[in-house]
Amino acid sequence: MRFRRTAQAAVLSIFLLVLAMAGNIEGSDLFLRMDPVLVSAVALAARTLSWIFIPALIVLLSAPVFGRIFCGYLCPMGTTIDAADACFPTRTGPDKSRHPVSPYLKYYILAFTAGTSLLGVTFVFWASPLSLITRFYGLVVYPVVLLISDTAVSAFYPLASSLDLRTLMFAEIPTPRYAAQFFVLLFFVAVFAAARLSPRFWCRYICPSGALLGLAAKKPLIRRQVDSNCNQCGICAQKCPMGAIDPEMPEKTSHSECLACRKCAQICPQQAIIFGPNPAKNTYITDSALPGRRRFLLSGLAGAGTAAIALTGLDVVAKDESKKGVVRQARLIRPPGALPEPGFLAACVRCGQCMAACPTNTLQPIWFEAGLLGMFSPAVIPRRKYCDPSCNVCGQVCPTGAITEIDATERVWAKIGTAVIFRQQCLAWEYKKSCMVCDEVCPYDAVEFEKRPDLPHPVPHVIEDKCSGCGHCEHACPVYNQAAIVVTPMNSLRLRPRESFEHTAKSRGFNLQLRPEKQGPSYPGRERRDTGAPGSNGLPPGFDKGL
Repeated sequence: MRFRRTAQAAVLSIFLLVLAMAGNIEGSDLFLRMDPVLVSAVALAARTLSWIFIPALIVLLSAPVFGRIFCGYLCPMGTTIDAADACFPTRTGPDKSRHPVSPYLKYYILAFTAGTSLLGVTFVFWASPLSLITRFYGLVVYPVVLLISDTAVSAFYPLASSLDLRTLMFAEIPTPRYAAQFFVLLFFVAVFAAARLSPRFWCRYICPSGALLGLAAKKPLIRRQVDSNCNQCGICAQKCPMGAIDPEMPEKTSHSECLACRKCAQICPQQAIIFGPNPAKNTYITDSALPGRRRFLLSGLAGAGTAAIALTGLDVVAKDESKKGVVRQARLIRPPGALPEPGFLAACVRCGQCMAACPTNTLQPIWFEAGLLGMFSPAVIPRRKYCDPSCNVCGQVCPTGAITEIDATERVWAKIGTAVIFRQQCLAWEYKKSCMVCDEVCPYDAVEFEKRPDLPHPVPHVIEDKCSGCGHCEHACPVYNQAAIVVTPMNSLRLRPRESFEHTAKSRGFNLQLRPEKQGPSYPGRERRDTGAPGSNGLPPGFDKGL
């Protein structure tokens, strides 16, 4: 047990460290690629196989040998739930063999997920443990930790000032902000509070990855065994967190449920329980926790039916994006390198790692902007922050290839949209004020000004073929509420893997070139210098308080 707790703490610490450094180190998506149900669902939905799925295959192949050791020792979701279970003791008393819900539920969820994936729809993000826990720590816990750290640094300012510790005096820790945080938080509060019904409730009844590993671990090589010293006291059945031991016959073990936590061996008063490859004479195996085939198939059909209904939604982009009659959201801007929308939604598991790693915090989870199928998928919100044209961290950390990794040369040509000016809100057009902010911040020099005889100051125009949709202009626009210049997904490049952004962009007549002074990354927090010229501080004269 001490080894297990140590292993769990070490793996969770590594997971959190890798998540915090996502985009700065190689392999930051390794944990996500270890989730067998996540990888299986993506492979089915996207109709693809890749070497990036090898870690999940290794985890799945370990089950026939070691049982569900991944769930008991390595899964960050399981470790977090174990910690939460200590705060929410089970209300039903010491008998953990009782089932508040059907023990087959997780297998039905697995079949449902497989059914949706067969039709090219990914619903696995609702139940994949690695996707969920990455979203929880990356979008909820991590920002709170940074906020507390920044508050602590500010609180120590007087002490740092008195000691002349200038590094601490001027230290500032930026706090990212995300949409849908409270939904994720409430979801996990429910998961943690379910311990009142049963310990490890999620792992016992909900987790489809546990169900898949359970199917592969029906009779593992290294498993629980009970020798003749057993006196049938039943303590092991009462204390088993997964209910894997028959309370009437403690010799019986459902290995599809057993996590190899060895708690039963630790508490056995007769020392009659061992874990090893040599079966004892009176060792029994029961598969009572496995569902019937008919209900399993019906769950798969229910998943396929749900996917079919979802695919007939008005705003669903299915198969061919060029077909007319598809209702698209005017402001739905996907990250650079995102696959064409059908492939993107099939491969994206909504883990939130791209959002947590985004250095400018422009990537945000969406609700129903792309229909039911697009819930929690990432989108660029330029008003929040721009998408840096020298950055492709999102492609580096994406575990499934929904966002392809682009090299620096190709990244410049990865057009995600086109800016449009609303003249009725523009300070230069409508209010006849001098404002050149959009031109000053544009890294592509895609905004030009012209002198009009009926206006006192030059007014802006967007050169569409030079605009990449990065959102610098919309983010910096001094008009409050709705910006006077906004980015739309018009003419965005959504290519498949191994297609060239530069070649495609040039073939469509785009001329995307960075200004020399804009070469190189501008994140985090790179701001314009106030030179004293009109608009150089982001606000035109007389509009320092906005509109």
